[in-house]
Amino acid sequence: MSTDKVLSKIAPGMHIFIGTGTAEPRTLVNALMCAEGYNLEDLTLIQLVSFGDAVSYNALESHRYRLKTFFSGWVSAQAITAGRVDLIPARFSKVPLLMRDGLIPIDVAFLQITPPNENGYCSFGLGVDVARRVMKQAGFVVAEINENIPFTLGDTFVHIDEFHMLVQAQVPPFYVPRYPVNNVFDKIAENAASVIEDGSCIAFSYGPIYEALARHLAKKKNLGIHTPFFTDALMELAESGAVTNREKGMFLGRSLTTYALGSQKLMAWLDKNPMVEFQGIDKIFDPLQIGRNKKFVMVLPVRRVALSGRVAIYAKSANISADPGQIADILNGAELSRGGYNIVALPSRNKGGEPNIRLFIDDIPDQLSFPECIDLVVTEYGVAHIRGRSLRERAQALIEIAHPEDRPGLVEGGKKENLLYPDQMFIADSARFYPKEIETTQTFKNNLQVRFRAIKPSDEEQMRRLFYRFSDDAIYYRYFAPIKAMPHAKMQAYVNVDYREVLSVVGLVGEPGNQTIIAEARIAKHPDKPFMDIAFVVDEAYQGLGIASFLFKMLTRLAKERGAVKITADVLSSNRAMLKVFEKGEYPLTAKLDGGAYAISIDLTKPNR
Repeated sequence: MSTDKVLSKIAPGMHIFIGTGTAEPRTLVNALMCAEGYNLEDLTLIQLVSFGDAVSYNALESHRYRLKTFFSGWVSAQAITAGRVDLIPARFSKVPLLMRDGLIPIDVAFLQITPPNENGYCSFGLGVDVARRVMKQAGFVVAEINENIPFTLGDTFVHIDEFHMLVQAQVPPFYVPRYPVNNVFDKIAENAASVIEDGSCIAFSYGPIYEALARHLAKKKNLGIHTPFFTDALMELAESGAVTNREKGMFLGRSLTTYALGSQKLMAWLDKNPMVEFQGIDKIFDPLQIGRNKKFVMVLPVRRVALSGRVAIYAKSANISADPGQIADILNGAELSRGGYNIVALPSRNKGGEPNIRLFIDDIPDQLSFPECIDLVVTEYGVAHIRGRSLRERAQALIEIAHPEDRPGLVEGGKKENLLYPDQMFIADSARFYPKEIETTQTFKNNLQVRFRAIKPSDEEQMRRLFYRFSDDAIYYRYFAPIKAMPHAKMQAYVNVDYREVLSVVGLVGEPGNQTIIAEARIAKHPDKPFMDIAFVVDEAYQGLGIASFLFKMLTRLAKERGAVKITADVLSSNRAMLKVFEKGEYPLTAKLDGGAYAISIDLTKPNR
């Protein structure tokens, strides 16, 4: 059937639904954009996401067509600003209901399909979208048959007899090139991957962070996929063996998506691939469905973050995945997921060298209206845990992952705005010497996983809680005095360290968005000798599991790497457990009893074995 015959059936005032993105029937839409005729006037085009290339801004300027969309993406963003496009604010999970209830009228549907199989069944191919819903609603349904799209599986089958007219595609489908990844985005992705656990279910989209994230997730185990967009990066992650979908709460064993977005290689890989299930947006975006997957993780690239935790997403014309209609559903789904959490990710500075973490972002448009949904913030400098934290604690954590040159100004600004304590300590040089390389995770008895990293100023509240969990004996063993209180003034001096002089390591347990410090150990340089003094403490609820021995071994190694030849410590004679830890070490020790305490000296130049 020729496109002219199809267009002859169009009448003024009709509402025409067009498939989304790579599922856009480009031959039909190009014909519609170029055609002339009295019947092709005052038409409304409806498209969920407008990032294909067929619906052009110039055609919209002709006033013959008006586009309605639920997502202000690539093509429509400029037109929305100019008043050529109507944006319909709505959660994506609710769009099919809006259509069912007649709030979004549809007279004609233009859809893209594969050639039929031997039984006459076609596949929707690159996007299920709301195709089922619009076929029920539209009085005139036209399919564009494209031989270059994959026969995808899932809720994609449709019989060729269900269409009123058929058109043969004259152009290839809409391919999307892969994003280049620079060192900053690669580091951001590495940090994000560090807090994504084995068995997590993840949502992906398109962009440099996702390109790099897939590579850093390749060594994970039993990942699941529940995502709007399936991309080349996800294909490679699936090929790595990290994706099994065995621990999902729905569509067990299959990656779930509604759109494919990528290269010809991805299209070929998706063809009749039983590992990937295509479903409509009502299943992909429904928070209740998402929440059935345990440990669901959303990684969202954003533009700016304020010290309060408020977030500004990318400008409409620069994004494909960060529209509020999509974000709200997925963020809510992660909140409902057992062990789920939301991550926002951004470079510490933009391309112009301006800071992306700021005191306030009141002047920045496109802000999320629900900052309480954000659990972690990631830059190339680390991860800030902000879930359940006060504004002061959020500010402290976010300053730690800002660009080092921006941190002094943020600290001073935070003090003036009462976001930080007026006497808040800040060691500027420490920002450049934070020893991220020492981070590690260790499994102890009872399958307890503990993550170890260097202490941060934002650990102040957690360290205070650890102190108040100690018994009187534990406090006396650690501080050699019956200390009863640990106020801000004392604790901030303890957690703000010059990493060149003092190395403090904390041990944390719990899920990435809700971790608790259960141990702390530190080594401090002697002022005029190549010696280091050592001290450590473990929450009494976690003693006897080998954590103290691990910390001692770890700090012994780190002390030696930093040029120490001897470790010293003072231990009360009644603290037999600590003495035993030292005695079981790799290096010989001498102990001299003086006034009820042992002066321990450990020679790092002479290993026991």
